[in-house]
Amino acid sequence: MRMPAPRPLPLHLAVLTTTLASLRAERASSRSGSPVWSPELTGEAADLEREIAALDPEVFAAALEAEARRRLEGFADGVLAFDRLRGARPEPPVPVLWQDGSTRLFDYSQTKTGAPLLLVPSLINRSYILDLEPNRSLVRYLAEAGFRPFLVDWDEPGEIERGFTLTDYVANRLQGALDAVWAECGRPAGVVGYCMGGLLALALAGRNPERVGALALLATPWDFHALGGARVRLLASLAPLIGGIARTLGVLPADVLAGVFTALDPYRALERYRWFARADKGSRRAREFLALETWLNDGVALAGPVACECLEGWYVENTPLHGTWRVDGRPVRPQEVRCPSLSVVPGADRIVPAASARVLAEMLPGGTIRNVEAGHVGITAGRRARQQLYRPLSAWLARGLG
Repeated sequence: MRMPAPRPLPLHLAVLTTTLASLRAERASSRSGSPVWSPELTGEAADLEREIAALDPEVFAAALEAEARRRLEGFADGVLAFDRLRGARPEPPVPVLWQDGSTRLFDYSQTKTGAPLLLVPSLINRSYILDLEPNRSLVRYLAEAGFRPFLVDWDEPGEIERGFTLTDYVANRLQGALDAVWAECGRPAGVVGYCMGGLLALALAGRNPERVGALALLATPWDFHALGGARVRLLASLAPLIGGIARTLGVLPADVLAGVFTALDPYRALERYRWFARADKGSRRAREFLALETWLNDGVALAGPVACECLEGWYVENTPLHGTWRVDGRPVRPQEVRCPSLSVVPGADRIVPAASARVLAEMLPGGTIRNVEAGHVGITAGRRARQQLYRPLSAWLARGLG
C-alpha cells in the first residue's frame, strides 16, 4: 500500500493546525498584555509588537487567520498534486552481483577493466538516491567515467535482519559485499559512503586495509552533538519512547523515523509542498521535485537493535566522537585509516551540520577535505551535484586508486 506523502502526513497536518491554534492563542495573549516570545527574539518582538499595536486589532486578526488558512490549503493542494502525479520507482535494469538476505549488490559496470568502487548508502533510505534520474545519478556518472561501481541496496529488514546490530551490517553484510567485489575484480576498491553509510564505510575500511584502496565520505557525521543543544535534548527526550517502539516491534518503522526528522525541522516539508502546489507541473523543477520526493517518502524501517544503537549511542551518548562506538568489539577510529581519504562537507546541511562532518574529516590522516555549498540531499542529487560532487569525486578516485 502506498503511504500518503509527505510521511508521516498526520504529523505535518498537526504542525500546521497547531500553528494556527497557537497564532490564535498568541493574539489573545497579546490583547491581555502578556505575549510570549522566545528569549532570542526579544528585540525583534518588541519592534513587531509596536507595529501590530498600530493596526486595527480585528483587521489584523482576520488577516492572520486568512494567511494561516491559505498556507494550510496550499500545503493540502501540494500533497494532492504530488499524490496524483508521482509514480512507482522501478527496479534498476542492472544485474545483481551478490545477495545475502535483504541486502543486494547492484553491478553498474560498463567495463571489466576499470577500478572497482563500492558505494554505501544509509540504512534508512533507498539506495536509488545515488541513481535518482539519468542526469542525477552519481553511480552512472562514475560508470561512464570508466570505473566499475557496485551499489549496496539494503532494502527493508527481513526476519533475519530484524535482530541485526551495526556489527552485523558491517562485519557480515558489508564485508560480504566487499569480498564479492574483491572476488570479481581482484584489486582494492574505492569505498564511497553517504551519510550513515559513511560511518559503515569507515568501519569497513578500518577492518580491510588490504582491500580498500581509497575512502570517500559524503556528508558523514561524527560529532552528533553538533546538531545543537535544543535538538540533542529533543532526541534524548524521545529516545526512551523510540527505543521502546523499536524493541517491541523488532524494527523502527519508516514513519517513526520520518517523524523524528520532521521534529528537527517541522516546517521544511510544508514549504516544499506549498511551492509544488503553485509550480508549473510540466517544468523541470517540478519533475525534479517529483523524483526527489518519491525517494524521500520511500524510506525503509530500521532494524530494532540498530535503531537503539544509533539513537542512544550516536545521538545521545555521542559514541563516535568519544571513541566508544565499537564494531565487532573493536573501536572505530578514523586515525587508523591508512588509505587516501576524501571528506565532502556540505555547508548547508540541516541533517549533518558541517561541524559534525568536519571533525571526522580532520581526524583522517592526510585526508582531503572538500567543502561545498549544498544541502544533505542536494550534495548527491541537486542541480549542481555534477559540478560540486560527481566530477571532483571522480577525479580524486582516479588519482587515489591509480
